Amino acid sequence: MQLRAPAYPLITIDPYFSVWSQADRLTDAPTVHWTNQPNTICGTVTVDGKPYRIIGNLHADSIPAMKQTRVDCSAFSTTYVFEEGGVRLTLLFTSPLLLTDLHLLTRPVSYLEIKRESIDGKRHSVSVKIAVSEEICMNRRGDDEVDCEILSEGALSMAKMGRRHQRVLERHGDDHRIEWGYFYLTSKGEGSVYEDSDMTFVATEVDVKNSELITFAYDDLYCLEYFHAKLKTVWNKDGASITDEIACAHADYKATMKRCAALADAMFSDAVRAGGEKYAELLELAYRQTIAAHKVALDENGEVLFVSKECFSNGCAATVDVSYPSIPLFLLYNPELVKGMMRPIYRYALSDEWTKTYGYDFAPHDAGRYPILNGQMYGCPGHVRQDGVRLLYEKQMPVEECGNMLIMEAAVAVATQDASFAKEHLDTLETWVQYLIDNGRDPANQLCTDDFAGHLAHNCNLSLKAIMGIASLAILYGMLGRRADQKKYLKLARSMAADWAKRAANDDGSYRLAFDVEGSFSMKYNMVWDKLFGLDIMPRGVMETEFASYRKRMDPYGMPLDNRQHYTKSDWTAWTATLAERREDFEAFIAPMWNAFHYSPSRVPMTDWYWTVTSEHKAYVSRTYVTGEENAPSEKSFRNRTVQGGLYIKLLEYRGILNLKK
Repeated sequence: MQLRAPAYPLITIDPYFSVWSQADRLTDAPTVHWTNQPNTICGTVTVDGKPYRIIGNLHADSIPAMKQTRVDCSAFSTTYVFEEGGVRLTLLFTSPLLLTDLHLLTRPVSYLEIKRESIDGKRHSVSVKIAVSEEICMNRRGDDEVDCEILSEGALSMAKMGRRHQRVLERHGDDHRIEWGYFYLTSKGEGSVYEDSDMTFVATEVDVKNSELITFAYDDLYCLEYFHAKLKTVWNKDGASITDEIACAHADYKATMKRCAALADAMFSDAVRAGGEKYAELLELAYRQTIAAHKVALDENGEVLFVSKECFSNGCAATVDVSYPSIPLFLLYNPELVKGMMRPIYRYALSDEWTKTYGYDFAPHDAGRYPILNGQMYGCPGHVRQDGVRLLYEKQMPVEECGNMLIMEAAVAVATQDASFAKEHLDTLETWVQYLIDNGRDPANQLCTDDFAGHLAHNCNLSLKAIMGIASLAILYGMLGRRADQKKYLKLARSMAADWAKRAANDDGSYRLAFDVEGSFSMKYNMVWDKLFGLDIMPRGVMETEFASYRKRMDPYGMPLDNRQHYTKSDWTAWTATLAERREDFEAFIAPMWNAFHYSPSRVPMTDWYWTVTSEHKAYVSRTYVTGEENAPSEKSFRNRTVQGGLYIKLLEYRGILNLKK
């Protein structure tokens, strides 16, 4: 990979089990959780009796860093190469997040393979020590005492660690880490426990001949609370033992790596053909982050839930307008996961609380606050659910979420060639499409997914969302054999689109941010579904002249989201670029985003909201709520968010699996 990642993923399993390096060299900075809180992993190598650091900067004053000669990142793995003392050492971090294999996807085991070779033709003694701090199993270091023990599983040695007083699913929050479960560090070497700098570490030490394998695993026991029931995921649904799973992970490492390499290579090749090498590299960087900001769980009926955490944007769970931009990745490789995103929303939308207490006839924004999904908290004062406290209407996104759910439902039906899931929820979808008919032609003053920009009336792009939502129901009617209804709703969508084109037009062939603001502009990313489905809803030429107008809007690091601020969103940039008819125009639109990540001084896991003039992430001041406790305001930025799955939309178009004409 030629792209210099702003942060390199080391362990990416779920929103809690997450370790990153935010430096070019693995020895330049401590490893961290995606929230930037310490998640310290230390690594040292001893070559012929001389120690060197290879992971982290703890004891940098007394142990020199081994010279790093290369770092590389692919869809599944991050590779570091070091050379010193006549030895080349390669560290290969892999999280095998194969979307087609739910057992492997949910097995909470991440790999570190260590390879050595002589580069001076001489024999050398090489041993590696990896140590993981107590921070891995608690919200903050020192919150509690930790209990550690050394276990064995056949030839494997396991060091186990967990906080003494387990707080299983007791609290929810955004800038918050796990407070329950147990971490396991496993190898064929010798395990140990020690204290250093007021921290407890578990460690393993291995003599490296040709290569050695170390695994990091986390048994969270229960992963989500879902309408007051504590849930498990796929790997442990039948009571499987984490130690058995770790042993299996060691045994099937080579086979798993072959499967990962096959998918990674095919994905990269297809992405190059679809949008060029820079585009393909952005997909490589986005892959693990997008998946690992979700959690797979099984509900009481054994149905799959795929729950996102809205990372550093309030911590909401199963947020519809976070799911919506992420779906291109999952439509390509496992559409069942898109259904898993939608199930919590349908369940909450049908609850007495939503329909009777609040009386809302539109789709909810979310189903809770990670990891608690007992109903929406976004809009509650202090994010605390209390009897008699109404969710603020001002925080809802009625047109946005109705349109999102309808489009997602149509997309998954076309991708699978099966509308049975939509049929189960048809009454709800019809209620939502009626909301769009009544309110989508010229939306009132309300939020859309770009809520950071504030409320906006007469939002042209939001009206496009309504039009595509109505067209999506027409698609579903067609798949269900209801041809008259299909024709009716397609006609309505085309009529609204023609009216939209007249009311939104600027004199230069571009289209406005708001119907009543002449000369304004915005990315019309919601229009992309017309192209992907091949519906021809919009009048001919609208997409062409709109995209042509974007050339004069470009800043050094991309096109601003709209005329209000010089910031943009990476997901919407990819969607907007996909409106281009020619590949060279797509590549020209994407190249500034590649540059933004390559040169950004903001060393955080792939942000999706950044300044188009400086490439820095867009910072904002947030108050952190953890189960109703309000902390001091602090500076945050969008990072590690699932929306980067939206970058796969050009590959989705290239593959053609949604094109109804085909």
